[in-house]
Amino acid sequence: MKLQKALLGVSLCAAIVGSATAGFAETKVLKFAHDNKTDPFENPAHACTAVFANIVEADTNGSVKVEVFPSNQLGSASEHVQFLQDNVIQATLTSTGAISSYYPRIDVLNLAFAFDHNAATYDVFDGSFGAALASDIEATIPNAKVLGFPDTGGFFAVTNSKRPIKTLEDFEGIRIRTMTLPSHQKIIQALGGEAYPLSWGEVYSGLQTGVIDGQMNPVPIISFANFAEVQQYMTLTNHLFSPYTFMISDSFWNSLTADEQRVVNYAAKSCVTASRGISRIIEASDRGLAGLMDKIEVTALTAEDRQAFKEAAQPAVLAHVEAELGAEGVALLNQFQAAVEGANSATYLK
Repeated sequence: MKLQKALLGVSLCAAIVGSATAGFAETKVLKFAHDNKTDPFENPAHACTAVFANIVEADTNGSVKVEVFPSNQLGSASEHVQFLQDNVIQATLTSTGAISSYYPRIDVLNLAFAFDHNAATYDVFDGSFGAALASDIEATIPNAKVLGFPDTGGFFAVTNSKRPIKTLEDFEGIRIRTMTLPSHQKIIQALGGEAYPLSWGEVYSGLQTGVIDGQMNPVPIISFANFAEVQQYMTLTNHLFSPYTFMISDSFWNSLTADEQRVVNYAAKSCVTASRGISRIIEASDRGLAGLMDKIEVTALTAEDRQAFKEAAQPAVLAHVEAELGAEGVALLNQFQAAVEGANSATYLK
């Protein structure tokens, strides 16, 4: 009898250990890297990842754990794309500049002065064009699955330390930092400025030391990067909208159950929504334009000057796409233009 009880005890212990081990093995860790700060109220990248992590962990009942690594803790934004391919990390938000060396056709999004308003950007990237772009990225970058296109902060503005920019003539001779994207350089050159590619981590010091005269970014980024400390003028050009690409490791995605995939998918949609919401809130708050107007001279383009800027910049991007991105790039650009035209003219809540 004692032997039977002993064997029963051993069996129960083994069952408990086995059950605990099985439960532990079922927890899937998703490492999510991005290149911005850790405050979800300060920047759209962390707002997006914070919302995503919260929903995934809660709605999978902990079977998927999300570990967020902001501020380039796991390397640069460009390195994150390679790490995703290698499944070192399982998700990332990558800018158009960071993804361009892996997927050059991302440059079609940089057709200057394409969008009329923010709502049009939502339509384009949530609609058939966004689906086509996601499929093309997935076909080009190994082990990448695209879950959406979060907001990086909205439309680009241009800041500088030389003079107010109101006309094309005002751009002449001003050295503007750009991403390494060829289209960004073409745009600045077409507007009469000098394009100076520089990594994100060097922008503030470059402005401070005069290596560059100015830069271009959405208003929330200009605000939280404290560029008003080293810049005197800002022009609301609204010339570009460059979303993040939210990618997840395809091998990690395939390791999830159907229920877990469903949660990750709708959490990604909420992530995109959060990035847009916080971007619009920052723009309208004292962390955005209202706060910047006390620190920096702000210029809004007239309709006539914006049209002149558009007529100068758009042909340069079109020529670049035709010359460098081949027939596939031209076809994608045509699809983008058609989607933008429809979104710009759409009427909401008819």
